[in-house]
Amino acid sequence: MLRFLALLTLLASAAVHAQTPLHTDLPLKYLEQASIDSRDQPLVIFLHGYGSNEQDLFGIKDDLPAQYTYLSVRAPMVMEEGSYQWFRKKGEGAYNGETDDLKSSAQLLLDFIAQAATKYHTGPDKVFLVGFSQGAIMSYEVGLRHPDAVGGIAALSGRILPVLESELQPDEKRQSLAIFIGHGTADKRLPFSDGTDAERLLKSVSLEPEFHAYQGVGHNISADEVQDLSAWLQRLNP
Repeated sequence: MLRFLALLTLLASAAVHAQTPLHTDLPLKYLEQASIDSRDQPLVIFLHGYGSNEQDLFGIKDDLPAQYTYLSVRAPMVMEEGSYQWFRKKGEGAYNGETDDLKSSAQLLLDFIAQAATKYHTGPDKVFLVGFSQGAIMSYEVGLRHPDAVGGIAALSGRILPVLESELQPDEKRQSLAIFIGHGTADKRLPFSDGTDAERLLKSVSLEPEFHAYQGVGHNISADEVQDLSAWLQRLNP
């Protein structure tokens, strides 16, 4: 009986994956959930973490506003089969990234965002990056450096890298950028202080991030965080 149930689960999982093809028509490969008429609907773009892939965050969409368009992007740098990264880690100290990788991946993301907005008939102000870990770092890199490209960013268990931190200055172009920060207090990979430091830095340049702490949560995304993320998206798109 258990073997039969396991087989049914495996078949159901395979069916779901079969129904969600990998798209290759934009600068980065991605999964898609879109309504027949996606015109003017908010567009949420998921950016996975280090060593993961486009499947990782895609399931979150089921607990987010149903009418939105959701794309889950595969990072460009191959590590091994099914494992990708946005940039190589630099050094052995606090988490940092190779500058050339960051620039290259950021440009690919900017090209992807622009072409996706055109494909789904959505304005930049309705595009939202939702990144986890390395993906959260890329959300900061793209959103803070190019605020005209997106309407908002959600950084889940991420940090602002030192180079971006040193270059960040008050800029009126960023004033309309919506920012959600979520971080677990028990995160050992990117410590909770990375989240609070990001909040403090953003406030110092006159931005107003919405910060959420998740008690006892490690380097992962909790159900409460997904619920808060959904509420944030809905408030931005009433």
